[in-house]
Amino acid sequence: MTSFDLTSYKALSFDIYATLIDWETGIFGQLLPLLSRLPKGHSLWSKSLADIRDYLLTRYAAHEHRLEIQYPNEKYSKLLSMVYENVAADMEIAVTSSESEAFGGAIGKWPAFEDTVAAMQKLGKYYKLIALSNVDKVSFANTLRGPLNGVKFDAIYVAEDIGTYKPDPNNFHYLVEHANQEFGIQKSDICHTAQSLPFDIIPVAAMGFRPAVWISRGGGRMGMGDLEAVKDKVNIGATYQTLGEMAIAVEAAFGKSE
Repeated sequence: MTSFDLTSYKALSFDIYATLIDWETGIFGQLLPLLSRLPKGHSLWSKSLADIRDYLLTRYAAHEHRLEIQYPNEKYSKLLSMVYENVAADMEIAVTSSESEAFGGAIGKWPAFEDTVAAMQKLGKYYKLIALSNVDKVSFANTLRGPLNGVKFDAIYVAEDIGTYKPDPNNFHYLVEHANQEFGIQKSDICHTAQSLPFDIIPVAAMGFRPAVWISRGGGRMGMGDLEAVKDKVNIGATYQTLGEMAIAVEAAFGKSE
């Protein structure tokens, strides 16, 4: 078996929300105030806070994926407003349009993982950094100005420009085509780096990308998947708990190659 060589790639393409951004913390924080309006007798009252968190994030993920398939051309911020309304309805809570719009517009407030910015700055010394994200341009710009301030991407490809949402193969075709047009980079030069197995790691394996890097982030409720259940559908060269760990491995690998 050939060993995984981090120095053999020219570009890293990234999922952003779940890999660089701690979206579960951000989303749960935004959904938490709904609990104060939970009807008496609702089944959630009998659950622990941890179980409530799991419930809210699971419902969020289910509604988000369904709506992304149903409305592939809709802006992500608008979709999130619809997700919020659906999650609230699951909780038997009525919300106003201004509340749902505020939820959809708050993507830029979701925090980055503590290791993200420093790790990305290190990785940028060795690779082209490409964002491949299921969001809209305004939301991504807000994230760049906020929690990802200090991170420089060489290219940013978002669902609003692509016209579909991952895991649609079209998003990855777009990545390959545009990376080649803009940088002369081939598909074989790209290492996709992500936390979600079904939305990122499985699609790139199915499309014949070289081994990906899985940033596991210790699990997660929304869209990660079970590695053991899909082990025959993935092509993972290396797994790291955090992006910071990957940056350390990259620096060591390039140091040895000098």
